[in-house]
Amino acid sequence: MIIESKLEPGEIGKTKEHILGYYYIQEITSMMPVIALNPNSEDIVLDLCAAPGSKTTQTAALMQNKGTLIANDVNIGRVSVLSANLERIGVTNAIITRHNGIELCRKLKKLNMKFDKILVDAPCSGEGNIRISQRTLLEWSENLLKRLSGKQKQLLSSAFELLKSNGEIVYSTCTYAPEENEEVIQSLLDNYEDAEVLDIKIPLKSREGLNEWKEKKFNKNLKKAVRIYHHDNNAEGFFICKVRRK
Repeated sequence: MIIESKLEPGEIGKTKEHILGYYYIQEITSMMPVIALNPNSEDIVLDLCAAPGSKTTQTAALMQNKGTLIANDVNIGRVSVLSANLERIGVTNAIITRHNGIELCRKLKKLNMKFDKILVDAPCSGEGNIRISQRTLLEWSENLLKRLSGKQKQLLSSAFELLKSNGEIVYSTCTYAPEENEEVIQSLLDNYEDAEVLDIKIPLKSREGLNEWKEKKFNKNLKKAVRIYHHDNNAEGFFICKVRRK
């Protein structure tokens, strides 16, 4: 006799359907970067900071398990979770790599590897998750923002160099700090004349990107970036910007 335990409300991660890979549980705002990227079955795609795999599985679904998807992360523990999630969902078009994102981009560049679409969902201070994470509040500091901003700029510029002509890259974070968002995109625009910020359409209420912060001025096209706030959607916060290589 098989006795099934009753699930409590909110425990959809314990259902048979979830275990069998029929669906993946993800915060709705976290789905927006892949919707903005809009990969298809003919694309070669790089997910540079992929673990634990929520956006990777979503990308593979939009690609109909076709094309080529490289999913990378640097931490072995996170890569193990990424691998388990891709296997559970039935993703068959992905190659998993474990490497520092900046170094991986440099190696792929030497191999002349080019991509149609790239997602850089960068490690960040997580201000957009502050409602549910006390740790985010306790660890926050201006020095943290500066350190992360430097790394994010390197990640984005390294990835941008792997784009094909007319290829597109989506940069996203779950934070509000302009140092980690608009300032990172501005750095890319300052260093690459062939970088062009594109409009984004997502099915959530969002606000424009900033054109200035404190004493800093940003490119007028950064208004095309989107900021998703807690109070607009009763959901976690995000920043998303889409850039094309001319």
